[in-house]
Amino acid sequence: MAESTLWWIASGVAVGAELLTGTLYLLMVAIGLAAAAVAAHLGLSAPVQMLVAAVVGSATVVLCYLRQKRQERRRGGQRSAQTDPDLHLDIGEQLHIAEWNADGTAQVRYRGAQWTAVLRHGADRTGTTYRVAELEGSRLLVEPVSE
Repeated sequence: MAESTLWWIASGVAVGAELLTGTLYLLMVAIGLAAAAVAAHLGLSAPVQMLVAAVVGSATVVLCYLRQKRQERRRGGQRSAQTDPDLHLDIGEQLHIAEWNADGTAQVRYRGAQWTAVLRHGADRTGTTYRVAELEGSRLLVEPVSE
């Protein structure tokens, strides 16, 4: 069996493992293995093929890691699950609260159900339009929308 075929099989196995685990880094390793297969097609020696696989695979893993860190910095660091709008589509939505209870909560009708809204720590009860800032169990933590 040709060396390039072995590299292509290894690359395919890495892609298959990536699909099963959802780890993007295995896809980067598969790119390195594919680069080694191309090096084998070009007739380069086995040690050079291994070097190509290691360098290209490592470089793509590092680039993927740096890109992910840059995106986290752009978003303001690591977000918790309660404040991540990618996980909760309710975050950022606006609602109307006309009246607050004495205990600092309000009952609001939102998405066809009754919810308990609580003012986020440090926010003032100004106006009647509020934005969902966080979900805490079945409670909506809200903050006023600046108009």
